[in-house]
Amino acid sequence: MRKKSPETNMNDKTYVVGYDIGGTKCAAVFAAVTDGEQKVSSSSSNAPGGITFLGRAEFPTRGTWEQVLNRLIQEAGALLEKNGLSFRRVKAAGVSCGGPLDSKRGLILSPPNLPGWDGVSVTEYLAQKSGIPAKLRNDADAGAVAEYKFGAGRGYENVLFLTFGTGLGCGMVLNGRLYSGANDGAGEAGHIRLESFGPVGYGKAGSFEGFCSGGGIRELGKQYALEKLQAGKPASFCPRPEEIDKITAKNLAELAKAGDADATDVYRVCGEHFGKGLAVLVDLLNPEIIIAGGVYMRSHELIYPHAMKVLEREALPLNLKSCKIVPSALGEKIGDYAAVSVALL
Repeated sequence: MRKKSPETNMNDKTYVVGYDIGGTKCAAVFAAVTDGEQKVSSSSSNAPGGITFLGRAEFPTRGTWEQVLNRLIQEAGALLEKNGLSFRRVKAAGVSCGGPLDSKRGLILSPPNLPGWDGVSVTEYLAQKSGIPAKLRNDADAGAVAEYKFGAGRGYENVLFLTFGTGLGCGMVLNGRLYSGANDGAGEAGHIRLESFGPVGYGKAGSFEGFCSGGGIRELGKQYALEKLQAGKPASFCPRPEEIDKITAKNLAELAKAGDADATDVYRVCGEHFGKGLAVLVDLLNPEIIIAGGVYMRSHELIYPHAMKVLEREALPLNLKSCKIVPSALGEKIGDYAAVSVALL
């Protein structure tokens, strides 16, 4: 009897490709999706839901948009080939990318971290080159769908996901449906002004993103260090003026986790403003769960207690009682899950 090829051996699964496009790096992932009731394992660890990741390739975001998209297709094709498959066995491709974008027309519209990507017809280009349909969503929406389907949002109908990384975006699943607004502009929580003055985020001083993002925490640390130096009592993490520009959110987190009082104080300020921003979302959207990735996921123990003190003071008690605040359950793989989740929409 002739042995069947892998392409006919695996007909019980749906195959999808995910493309995670970022300003610094891009990734192509290949996954098999099974029935939602069937739990499967990834190649390296147990994966939530019904996804098995079969391969991943990452590379720096360099060159023109055509070069980047061609590289993504090339990497995806290589992943498929390693598994004895081809693009004709793939149902769809999902693209997760920072906005602004037009998901209905599949256009990337000049994201600030992707210079030269001006009105790029990304879904049309990928479909023409690979022969499979492609779908596009911004990274916050994609992250919300991923957590809703496979992460901390499973079992809930009203889920918010906050990126809390380089910037602060909010993806929203409301009443079991992804909500992206009239022109994919919903969820720009980072643009909410929390204070008249403060770190600049999303082009606005004192914004939610200004206080609650990697760059915002760095700026809070620099401001804290400068004030301490001017008072003649240097902060432990910046004893000299020439070291101000070396401050990073990551270094501050490491010191705070080790018990450094000055670094902990910086994260206290971040946490208090995180609580203030969350109170707006809790009262406005009445979610069951708010999930945050990025910085919050890695350092939630430094932020959560301070955020909750403010939330308990600012939010409506009934709304807050119905809402949990948790870090991403998908961890550092959130980008992979997000891109694949877009393909499943």
